[in-house]
Amino acid sequence: MPRLVRGSDVFAVLAHIDYPVRYWPAHAGPFDPEAFQEDFRHALRVLADSGRALEINTRLPLHPQIVRWWHEEGGAAVTFGSDAHHPGVLARGFPQAAAVAEASGFRPGRHPCDFWTRSG
Repeated sequence: MPRLVRGSDVFAVLAHIDYPVRYWPAHAGPFDPEAFQEDFRHALRVLADSGRALEINTRLPLHPQIVRWWHEEGGAAVTFGSDAHHPGVLARGFPQAAAVAEASGFRPGRHPCDFWTRSG
């Protein structure tokens, strides 16, 4: 992830930082981001230093701990994506994702399409 961020300037928002979790083996028990804290924090720090935003997916929610680390590592903004492939699921899970963002120190902008930025 850090190599991707450092090696490209063609994107403003990083989505699916937790993509490998989709393939977490059931026999391994529940995914615990703490086991990968150093790796996540490093990737988040590099992303924060680049001035980009982190996407919080609302269909497969980003673990709240990762959003907290994003804030702690200096992340300035979050966005939301619902992976909606048809209108009926647009913004599905948004209230829960917004609550995670707010609990982690991010607030909505003035316009509904604005990034949510750090508060305080």
